[in-house]
Amino acid sequence: MASYDQQFKILEVPPIVQELVGAGVKEPPSQYVLPEQYRPAAAAVSEMPEPIPIIDLSRLSAGSAEEFDKLRSALENWNLFLAVGHGMEPSFLAEAMKATREFFNLSIEEKQKYSNIVGGEKMGMDGYGNDMVVKENQVLDWNDRLNLLVEPESLRTYRLWPTQPPSFRDVLCEYTVRCKAATNIVLRNMAKMLNLQEEHLVNMIGDNSITQAIFNYYPQCPRPDHVLGLKAHTDGSIITVNFADAEGLQLERNGVWYNVPIVPNALVMNIGDIMEILSNGFFKSLVHRVVTNAEKERLSLVLVYTLELETQLEPVSELVDDKRPARYMKIKLNDYMEKYHDTYATGTLAIDGVKI
Repeated sequence: MASYDQQFKILEVPPIVQELVGAGVKEPPSQYVLPEQYRPAAAAVSEMPEPIPIIDLSRLSAGSAEEFDKLRSALENWNLFLAVGHGMEPSFLAEAMKATREFFNLSIEEKQKYSNIVGGEKMGMDGYGNDMVVKENQVLDWNDRLNLLVEPESLRTYRLWPTQPPSFRDVLCEYTVRCKAATNIVLRNMAKMLNLQEEHLVNMIGDNSITQAIFNYYPQCPRPDHVLGLKAHTDGSIITVNFADAEGLQLERNGVWYNVPIVPNALVMNIGDIMEILSNGFFKSLVHRVVTNAEKERLSLVLVYTLELETQLEPVSELVDDKRPARYMKIKLNDYMEKYHDTYATGTLAIDGVKI
């Protein structure tokens, strides 16, 4: 299996955004300021024509045809949905968010024990930091993050798992198990939509497939009209599960941006690039971004489900025929993820580069 612990050469180590805000910065440094046409203020955010569907996973798991139809509609129209009935109690989700907040509230010295910077000029996939600077004049995101591989367990780098707060590791382990169960319910139903065997997609995420946890902290920003928390992108995932404590996530549909609402104790689940390729374009990867806020900070806990790094990415053979030939070229996941990091840095989409 390909190595997950590869390191990427970077041009610079960006500042910790939380430290900039703590120092009372009045204007964001120039490397965070977007060109005018890409600024949040330049793209009007519209009212949703209809609400994003809320899917009850417990009803979906029990075989509800109504819930199945709602899921199909959500994925076809929005490329994401809000999930309730996922089996995680509000008290447990509150504990997960509390552990996330307590980590980012630690001193910078404590957090830097888990830094993703290696030798001052390389960045690892796991650890605490922020943007991977690989391009000259790269516009940076107004957020700090902690990335941790959580699956497979054999590849976990425990020296980068925080020991403070004391609950952090146990909460993350439990969150990983419970999110996987919820995700599998969705994948079984997506397989049905594709007329595949019910376990087809679940089985593709084998024992060596990579799942990454990303803890995001978006501090208050003095110029939310000029700066993004996360630039517009798609996810390099099969499916992504997002739990946040405040609004800020926006999705793009037909060139229009929409706010994704916060529903208490709901998870946001969206389609990623890998699923678009596997489904031969039946499902589409979600273009989304995170805006900043002058008054409020924002936290999110994201799980990104991918495959084994040596996997040859291509449409599932059952979904390719003379009427619908393959719409994506073959590429090894490891190579795709390298392209993904490059395109993310430049604000372009890796998925566009593999379409036939």
